[in-house]
Amino acid sequence: MDLDLTGKVAIVTGASRGIGHAIARRLAAKGMTVTVAARSEDLLRRLTGDIQSAGGQARAHPADLRDPGACSALVADTISQFGRLDLLVNNAGATKRGDFLALTDDDWADGFALKFYAAVRLSRAAWPHLRAAGGCIINIAGVGGRTGSAEFTIGGSANAAMLNLTKSLADRGVTDGVRVNAINPGSILTDRLAARVQRRAAESNLSPDEAARQMTREMGVSRFGHPAEIAAAVAFLASPAASYVQGAVIDIDGGLTRTL
Repeated sequence: MDLDLTGKVAIVTGASRGIGHAIARRLAAKGMTVTVAARSEDLLRRLTGDIQSAGGQARAHPADLRDPGACSALVADTISQFGRLDLLVNNAGATKRGDFLALTDDDWADGFALKFYAAVRLSRAAWPHLRAAGGCIINIAGVGGRTGSAEFTIGGSANAAMLNLTKSLADRGVTDGVRVNAINPGSILTDRLAARVQRRAAESNLSPDEAARQMTREMGVSRFGHPAEIAAAVAFLASPAASYVQGAVIDIDGGLTRTL
């Protein structure tokens, strides 16, 4: 399916691995020029090399987006190199799990700095360019923003804030011609989830496959998701095919979220 993305420019944060990595590769394969951002320069260079070897265009921008100045610098670098911006994918941000009573103020501040405040700052810096291009923002939040969990208080709270930000920016975007939507991934088989499966296997004396089946049964889903499935939804939402999709929150979680 031709999504009519050729020649357009995107920024993807948290692109060194997992969901962000898959999103960057998918967008590049669909003809977009992609600036990829994360803290790991080596992994970004490997990603851009792979994209370029496949015939795509990509630029690495190593940065710690917890630094307030890093967000405007990322947008400025992309505009300087490519002259336009059509899509911002706010994907960066891994938050600490654990007992609420053991999580410190620093844990909370660090989680929100990358997951939420970076998205705020990037959206603000990118907005004039997206308005000029008739572009869009896609926020990668998470199902924890809809359903609370005792072990995921920081992540769930940051995701809920991301969802409200999405709705608020979409409201402004109606006037400014910028589409803003969000995706809530469920349990996606990234390195972080694989590590949780390994811990469950070790703790329960199970094989990794058995531990994964046990975890999905507990969640009430048939399997874990894959980063490529999130990436496919991002490409669709970025395309003219989704031109009437505004302020949407799309759960891609295998049926995990059963509430409205």
